[in-house]
Amino acid sequence: MTESAIIDLRARGVSAIVFSSGPAFNVLGPDLARLSARHNAPAIFSTRDFTAAGGLASYGTTIEEQYRILAGYIGRILAGAKPADLPVQQPTLFDFSINLKTARRLGLAIPLTMLARADEVIE
Repeated sequence: MTESAIIDLRARGVSAIVFSSGPAFNVLGPDLARLSARHNAPAIFSTRDFTAAGGLASYGTTIEEQYRILAGYIGRILAGAKPADLPVQQPTLFDFSINLKTARRLGLAIPLTMLARADEVIE
């Protein structure tokens, strides 16, 4: 997503953006955070880097959790398990961060219940 896309979304009345996770978005996360902040578009992403770069919030699994799951699969395969026989696993640990500085700049009040649930609040 480029700056022109964010400008177009805002012109169409989009009031907030939820960015998906994936290789392209993960690489562009900090840039997307800066662009969405520049255009006063509240945005949420899946990784903490986004929030640290100025995005409003992030919620998603951590890379450490993904590697933990991957290591479990590798260990089973090295012990002789067939990959096709292994169950699909979902992450169980998630990270929720809020950038209060961004919220204030956007004129948003974050409820105390959300702040209490956040793993990290950036001020």
